[in-house]
Amino acid sequence: MSKTIESRPRRYLFLGLVAAFILGGVLMIGIGALLVNITERQAEGRVPLAQISAIPENELDPAVWGVNFPSEYDSFLKMQDDTVSTAYGGSKPINKLERFPQLVQLWAGYAFSVDFNEERGHYYALIDQKKTKRQEVVKQPGACANCHSAEAPQLIAAMGWETFNHTPYAELSDKLHTGTSCADCHDPKTMSLRITRPAFVNAMSVRGIDVTKATRQEMRTYVCAQCHVEYYFAGDNKVLTFPWKNGTSIDDIDKYYEEINFKDWTHKEAEAPMIKIQHPEFEMYTSSLHYKSGVSCADCHMPYVREGSRKVTDHWIRSPITHVNDSCQTCHKQDEQALLDRISTIQNKTAELSRTTEKALLDAMEAIKAAKAAGATDDQLKDARWLYRRAQMRWDFVFSENSTGFHSPQESARVLANAIDLARQAQLGAVKVTPSTQPARTSTD
Repeated sequence: MSKTIESRPRRYLFLGLVAAFILGGVLMIGIGALLVNITERQAEGRVPLAQISAIPENELDPAVWGVNFPSEYDSFLKMQDDTVSTAYGGSKPINKLERFPQLVQLWAGYAFSVDFNEERGHYYALIDQKKTKRQEVVKQPGACANCHSAEAPQLIAAMGWETFNHTPYAELSDKLHTGTSCADCHDPKTMSLRITRPAFVNAMSVRGIDVTKATRQEMRTYVCAQCHVEYYFAGDNKVLTFPWKNGTSIDDIDKYYEEINFKDWTHKEAEAPMIKIQHPEFEMYTSSLHYKSGVSCADCHMPYVREGSRKVTDHWIRSPITHVNDSCQTCHKQDEQALLDRISTIQNKTAELSRTTEKALLDAMEAIKAAKAAGATDDQLKDARWLYRRAQMRWDFVFSENSTGFHSPQESARVLANAIDLARQAQLGAVKVTPSTQPARTSTD
């Protein structure tokens, strides 16, 4: 009995040693596999970014660039998807004049009252411009091709800046074949970000900013700001110009247009000298906390993604709403639904304010028309019309900016509140100069 009892610890010790040996072997195999995986990932990460084939200086076809950068090219091609729909945007080409019928009256007498659709994205930049009915209403200058065609820089170099701008778009159309291209933003030799559009360089220079000294992070916004801005065509040569001499706020832009006595058109109903604001994403963004914190456009619209051990930039340029985990949660650690709810709150409130502003603008328009019909003179209505111009300019600054307030929520709310105030002032001003419809009193009354 004693021998049996004494042998048990020895058996337990033996079994423990066997188990430890097996466990150690499993751990060694696991560690070995992990080391192999790490080595493979490190090797993958060390794959040189040297070009497989040289990219010619004037190469515009993204497919040629894609030979060297297949991941970026594959994501770029996803911009062909024109079925993405968000609450206030996306790539689905909805007719905005049908969704917001008040736009026809607000833009009466201007080409946008005839055709205005949701943009389908960068892949369709040239395709949609060639198809728009606005081409039939207004004979657009070549300046319009600056941001819609990758051929623009080469044509500018060949024709000269001013000649390119004032040449009728119809005469340039056959030379325009490519929409957005890698060449718009990248140097073909070094792949570094670059500015290819003169108007942006000129506008920044007026502000005292040398874009050649920009950091890479700043360039990740500047390449977008070449086109996502407010602009006008200056002088007889229709030179593409950004109105930033006084600054990039709507108040600065309003002051600039007043100083040069500029108008885009005369409103068909209000008969006011009007400004049509164009997609001022950069201007609006410069007033935001994100911008002041150093966040670039690309951080949200073209975030870094992982492919194995490699970090690449997603070139499917789209709304951050469609990929919050990559675009927002990199910095904001809140739950995804909480972030989406916050975005929705901002956009819904901005949209509500926009509808309120539109009502005020239409009321002002009707008051001006009524005053004119009752006999008010153009001189009497001058102030009301000028107030109307300034009110609609501010509404348009928010409405035509493609974030529905999200790029700068407080500024968007401030601008719309100011627009409502100006519109109501225009309405009251028109009422005050409206001739009385009551018959004149006589001495016998």
